[in-house]
Amino acid sequence: MGDKSPKSTNKQASQKQAKNDSAKKTKDDATAAKQAASSPKK
Repeated sequence: MGDKSPKSTNKQASQKQAKNDSAKKTKDDATAAKQAASSPKK
């Protein structure tokens, strides 16, 4: 698997978290845009 030092493990975890956050933000933005487009104009 590679390096198991705490520093390495922490770095990998933070990178994974950042990737998940950016993916979630992209998904949320797309959902919001879709809802705004589909909502009827008043």
